[in-house]
Amino acid sequence: MIPNGSPQYVGIVQLLQHFGWTWIGLIVSDDDTGEMFLRILIPLLLQNNICVAFKEIIPALKDIVEVTTEFKKLSERISSILLPTKSNVILLQGDTRSMEALRFVLALYEHVETKPIERVWLITAQWDFASVDHSNAFTPKSFNGTLSFTLHTTDVLEYEEFLENLNPNQSRLDLITWFWSFVFVCSLPTFIFPEANTVNCTGEEKLRSLPGIVFEMRMSGQSYSIYNAVYAVAHALHAMFSSRSKQKAMGDGAKWNLLNIDPWQLHSFLKHIRFNNSVGEEIFFDKSGELATGYDVINTVTFPNKSICKVRVGRMDPLAPEGKQFTINGSATVWNHKFNQTLPQSTCVEPCHPGHSRTVREGEQICCYDCLQCSEGMISNMTDAAHCDKCPDDQHPNKKHDHCIPKRIVYLSYQETLGIILASTALFLSLITLAVMGIFIQNQSTPIVKANNWNITCTLLTSLLLCFPCSFLFIGQPGKVTCLLRQTVFGIIFSLAVSCVLAKTIIVVLAFMATKPGNRMRKWVGKRLAVSVIILCTLIQTGICMVWLGISPPFPEFDMHSQSEQIIVQCNEGSVLMFYTVLGYMGLLAIVSFTVAFFARRLPDTFNEAKLITFSMLVFCSVWVSFVPTYLSTKGKYMVAMEIFSILASSAGLLGCIFIPKLYIIVLRPDLNTKDQLIRQKNYGT
Repeated sequence: MIPNGSPQYVGIVQLLQHFGWTWIGLIVSDDDTGEMFLRILIPLLLQNNICVAFKEIIPALKDIVEVTTEFKKLSERISSILLPTKSNVILLQGDTRSMEALRFVLALYEHVETKPIERVWLITAQWDFASVDHSNAFTPKSFNGTLSFTLHTTDVLEYEEFLENLNPNQSRLDLITWFWSFVFVCSLPTFIFPEANTVNCTGEEKLRSLPGIVFEMRMSGQSYSIYNAVYAVAHALHAMFSSRSKQKAMGDGAKWNLLNIDPWQLHSFLKHIRFNNSVGEEIFFDKSGELATGYDVINTVTFPNKSICKVRVGRMDPLAPEGKQFTINGSATVWNHKFNQTLPQSTCVEPCHPGHSRTVREGEQICCYDCLQCSEGMISNMTDAAHCDKCPDDQHPNKKHDHCIPKRIVYLSYQETLGIILASTALFLSLITLAVMGIFIQNQSTPIVKANNWNITCTLLTSLLLCFPCSFLFIGQPGKVTCLLRQTVFGIIFSLAVSCVLAKTIIVVLAFMATKPGNRMRKWVGKRLAVSVIILCTLIQTGICMVWLGISPPFPEFDMHSQSEQIIVQCNEGSVLMFYTVLGYMGLLAIVSFTVAFFARRLPDTFNEAKLITFSMLVFCSVWVSFVPTYLSTKGKYMVAMEIFSILASSAGLLGCIFIPKLYIIVLRPDLNTKDQLIRQKNYGT
């Protein structure tokens, strides 16, 4: 009728885990049950990361002589462990006899030293610590707030009524007179050994008047087990007498005689009984022949007048569904006064706060550890986390590393300062280009405009006018269309502009060579050559871009890993080789233009464009040479901003170096913009 001990072991572990107690002391009896208790429980504790601060095995004191001689040594040994330990939770296992030594030590410190050893005592079902022979043997301050596992019980109303009406003069219970005389300190006439110097018992004394530590009116776990055992045997006997096979069992056809029944004859009937007792609980035995009733968790509260109150705050029910077998009501638990009614802590070290993880100290138990803050990209959102967890790709840790927050989506937008500045600069330079184009159109009949090949100049200005708005393709959230157009449109338009510069350079060189007598280059000078150079160079770049779009076109993507707190929306160039091929081809055109213009810079001409082209190509090449390493070393919107800056700077370099000197003459020095002045300067130069 006593339940299996396994649920009690599981209940102890789950109780410790529920309250977060990982550093506990063990005091067990020096006998076979204590040894078995340690052998089963300690591995179970370690499996659940609960450590044993100390382990003490105390012997049972057999007689008064041993109590006198061994108590001092035992007291010193127990107190040397209990007083300095940091563990606030101590688990006790043993029966009443084996725990008497501990009770003596606690009584010494509470009643004599007036320094009660106050802890959270966890007591197994073997010891009813609140039951003592005399109220002076109880230590209310030490045991206040104790949690104990007890055999499962339920209040039976008839039982309390039976105790209320119990009278030793009328009862046939064995030892009732001895019990009555002992607890009420009186003598009954029927008692064989009357107490000396005591009053006579009337028999009308009430058990309810006794302190709870001497006698409980409620049915204890042991009483409830006996109560169920009696009814189990009664049901087994009833089943035996009502069985159709009873005659066959007797063999000789005789009738059943209750006094002649052997215990073994009840076994087969006991195995299969199943009934509800008077409080409605179902009683039956499992396959192992054990009563699977489990255990109650009792919180004992003591009061200064040595009265006690036992409250059931938990239950270990092996028959409950998985995950609900152990229940505990922590809010209903009353703790020892030492802890000011707050949840006691019992750990080797301070627990690691969220945002940190445990790292075990070398050579110490797993419960003694240091706390390390989670590394970049990792979080822990619970106390005493064994390890930190990585945030999802679209989230990042907060500053405390205790939870993940969504990453900010980042791209170069029109709403931020950098985007506004770049967009405004591109718009301003576009307006400047329009103004320059307007001035040249108004003065296209003047000598200086005619001398610089108006058709190529107009094409160059148009290409520059398109270069500046290319920047707008790079601002704003990238999409499929903008990613396809960004680099290809920019590459083709820039190649057109550089091709115009190259055509201008070639025309200048050929024009000078054609002025020499007998030179055959005159037939190459003209619109055809310039148009051919521009078209050919632009078509080559267009072909490269078409191949790029055909084999591996750019596409928008979310870069979640480059920045820890941001999701970068960017254009994946698809084929990096094709991207650098487009840039390389533009660089090749620029280098050729620069080289030709550099060698032609000293040609004797008043308005020698070779010098202007040299400077413009020098600016162009400087910008794009510095662009490549900077582009590779930046990420996100700053990489895009760097490319926009390179587009604007190189385009502005072409516009300024080639057209500003001419604008100066057209607008500020019109006296130099005459045919005579050009011829005179040319002859002077020759």
